[in-house]
Amino acid sequence: MKSEPKGVYKAQKKNGSTYYRVSISHAGKHVSLGSYTRKSEASRAYKEAEKLYEDDSIGLLNWNLHIKVLPEDKVIVILNHRDNGMYIGTPIYLRGGYFSYFLKGVGEMKFDNDDLFYYSSHRIHVHDGHLYVNDYGMQYGILARYGIKNFAVAGKDYTFANGDELDYRYANIIVVNKYHGVTAVSKNEIIKHETKIHINGEFLIGRFETDSMAAVAYNKAVDAAIDAGVKKNFIQNYVLEYTPKEYASVYTDIILPDKYMDYLNNYDK
Repeated sequence: MKSEPKGVYKAQKKNGSTYYRVSISHAGKHVSLGSYTRKSEASRAYKEAEKLYEDDSIGLLNWNLHIKVLPEDKVIVILNHRDNGMYIGTPIYLRGGYFSYFLKGVGEMKFDNDDLFYYSSHRIHVHDGHLYVNDYGMQYGILARYGIKNFAVAGKDYTFANGDELDYRYANIIVVNKYHGVTAVSKNEIIKHETKIHINGEFLIGRFETDSMAAVAYNKAVDAAIDAGVKKNFIQNYVLEYTPKEYASVYTDIILPDKYMDYLNNYDK
């Protein structure tokens, strides 16, 4: 009976169809190379992995000239294992003081080593330009790790210090507006935090000394809208800067504008 090519294992799906699992061992580590429908592809995948481990002239910049079957994420895993002596199951390549995560269709993302453990066990996905991970059955945007909310807008609510939108190192991400309905505005070099709420049109609630105070003002405006019968899925701000007692005091002191309250008093339910 003819044996399968080296590193190739024949298997069957539940529907009875045949496929081929491929793996390679290197430096005491068993590395899965994926599954293939054709034996010839499976065999070539093994040979490509073997070549990556043996030929150090092949690297991050030129691997696509030599590799035709192995998917990109497997290539990165092997190159990192070969060059840095550490096997990581996700497409991570260790750098000096940080690491790169290569995502097909996105490119090379940079992260601080503080996040290495997390992204070693959580794969990044992309959908409609939104980058996220699956964690405990839920989807979490990667920006949430920086305190940036899902509704945040790049260039307005947060910016990248060096202009590289794929550089997610903490020092490179500047959070400008972390609360919903709150925008930092500058006038005569003085920063104020402007609160607006959108119902049927936009209402200016006020300008405040701190973003936390502005966030409370937005919450109060939302509460007033709900009390008036406005049917909308408002996002409430969770303000960490205040104790419950301090929050209540700030909330009480905020006076909503007459124009806004007149609109709510005459709101057509």
